[in-house]
Amino acid sequence: MWVEFMSVRNAYVAQTWAELFAAEALSVRIVPPIGYGEKASMLDERTLYVPSGKAHVAREILRKI
Repeated sequence: MWVEFMSVRNAYVAQTWAELFAAEALSVRIVPPIGYGEKASMLDERTLYVPSGKAHVAREILRKI
């Protein structure tokens, strides 16, 4: 199960966060706004989801930087 972790301005920022979390061995899913699907622009807001048991790890990574 995945839990919402943070919302970011666009897909470019979301990908940057995903790469940072991946470097720390944390899985992340980037989800576009509901209803847009594949038609979502790279400039649309994105939501990052992390595994429910790893939300505390994501918070710790943010605290570290």
